Amino acid sequence: MHSPAHDNTEDPVLTTAAAARLLGVAVSTTQLWLESGALPSWKTPGGHRRVRLSAVLKLLEDRARARQGGVRAGPLKSVAAPAPVAPPPLAPHALPVDEPARLAAVEASGLIDSPPEDVFDRLTWLATQVTECPMALITVLGEHRQWFKSHIGVDFTETPRGWAFCNHAIVQKEPLMVEDAQSDTRFTDNPLVTGSAGIRFYGGVTLRDGGGQPLGTLCVLDREPRRLRDRELKALEELATIASEELARRT
Repeated sequence: MHSPAHDNTEDPVLTTAAAARLLGVAVSTTQLWLESGALPSWKTPGGHRRVRLSAVLKLLEDRARARQGGVRAGPLKSVAAPAPVAPPPLAPHALPVDEPARLAAVEASGLIDSPPEDVFDRLTWLATQVTECPMALITVLGEHRQWFKSHIGVDFTETPRGWAFCNHAIVQKEPLMVEDAQSDTRFTDNPLVTGSAGIRFYGGVTLRDGGGQPLGTLCVLDREPRRLRDRELKALEELATIASEELARRT
């Protein structure tokens, strides 16, 4: 959506943080809804998301009607303290053989919600350079969240677990290559594919801790279908090995 031509004092423009407060959800969740198009928005020349108050109110009303079983609700009298919004349902995906042990390892790692670290940011930057992909992530898969320890080329820092391509990567030994997500039945309806993120290509290599548990991936993404050349894939695997070695030193 393009930026409005003029401001409307009857329908104020909100920042992502202000919208999150009204919706009663985390800023990261609001960012995800903005990027996926679930909450209509636009970007300022400086690259910041903005949304109209009317769009936030409409989302609140839609959620209220859904909670009431489809009965149409009247306009909300106040948006100061809305009821919490339920997360999107998880898409079906295979789980690792010992998912409870894996989740325990994720918890023990302390990675989720930890601050950025240069050692991982260098690896994602290098991944974009060696593969010429515009996006790279180091992901950590919690029970309900896919959280990004490092990210380049995307504005948000997490997604629901059910949206994660990485779910499929961590249950196989070899890297996961999705050359065109729109042609892959596992991902054709994924909001990261159908929404404004527009993901078409995914290449991910599993990251493991010192005990061999799969915590997440180092992955690269593109908005166009593509295939990694042998040397690009080899370089991505080497970077993933370095990331795994760093994780192993911490466990």
